[in-house]
Amino acid sequence: MRDWRELTGRTLVLVAHADDESVGYGALLQRMREAIVVIGTSGAPRDAYFWQRFGSREAYQLARSEEARRAMRVAGVRELVLLADEEPRLEDQRLFLNLGAAYERLAELGGRLRPEAIATLAYEGGHPDHDSCSVLGSRLGSELTIPVWEAPLYHRGLEDGTGGGAERPITVQRFIRKTGDETRLEITAAELERKRLMCAQYVSQGDFLRVFDAASEWMRPQARYEYGEPPHAGPVNYEQWQWWMSAREVCEQFRNFLGV
Repeated sequence: MRDWRELTGRTLVLVAHADDESVGYGALLQRMREAIVVIGTSGAPRDAYFWQRFGSREAYQLARSEEARRAMRVAGVRELVLLADEEPRLEDQRLFLNLGAAYERLAELGGRLRPEAIATLAYEGGHPDHDSCSVLGSRLGSELTIPVWEAPLYHRGLEDGTGGGAERPITVQRFIRKTGDETRLEITAAELERKRLMCAQYVSQGDFLRVFDAASEWMRPQARYEYGEPPHAGPVNYEQWQWWMSAREVCEQFRNFLGV
């Protein structure tokens, strides 16, 4: 069985949005010798629902970026990369449409910084950006021949691979399917206190982060996924939220990116 300590050296932590890293890996980040945290999107969708109280989408993006910088200072992380600062096309909810542009920058980072492992997000149908990071992390790990690990955030699938109906509550911090390689990190009191302080920096997210258990941190070696197919029989969570993209449309972009 693989050991999670593969992630405690020079690790590239690839997540979709500012706060994903603190929720999914907040305690583990504190144990990494050299964490390279990469935020894959702007964190600011086009829909004014998400940013209107900030006055503009640009102001919301700036607020989230500043929150990430504060959280990483709390964690002691020195290397934070905001890909959307370099590539404006990497918008929240649209990472799956710009995988090539994102990967170009990730490949440059990987070649320059030479990480020893990658920690990313599970393919679970919670958010298309999370699933896009799973695809990107898989390809980058293969190119660099380094181990890739994953953490779950949220989904509405069932453990048998089927999807619940609209009335099914969101499942957080649990993998849809077990592989037998799952590990729960034993978090110390000091790590938990710091992790909670990291999450507290994300005031722009209101009460949403309270649905997660700060004391729970699951991870495993990345499972083998068929990215050309939805992660479960669905409908996936973002379809149930009635967002503008479908799982089939997202998977089509994954197939195009991977050339399958």
